[in-house]
Amino acid sequence: MYSWIWRKLPLGLPGKLIGSVLLATATVALLWLVVFPWAEPLLPFDDVQVEQPAGEPGGRPGELTDPSGQPAEDEELPYSTETNNAPPSTPNR
Repeated sequence: MYSWIWRKLPLGLPGKLIGSVLLATATVALLWLVVFPWAEPLLPFDDVQVEQPAGEPGGRPGELTDPSGQPAEDEELPYSTETNNAPPSTPNR
């Protein structure tokens, strides 16, 4: 297909190069301005929900998490909140 387009473009090598760039630009513009806006409502990119997994302490299954950033009193964090450069942990074997 590309060789057929290359053969059909007029005006020798300069015309073929300019024509190829124009065809590529027109294709990108068509996709960007027509196809992608049409397809965007059909795609689930904006359908984001952050929920607490079932079985985790701190709420009912499906309940939204607390955005305050403070851990619950009974929650143990697997990292230090006092320092930013904690020593590396050893893997459990």
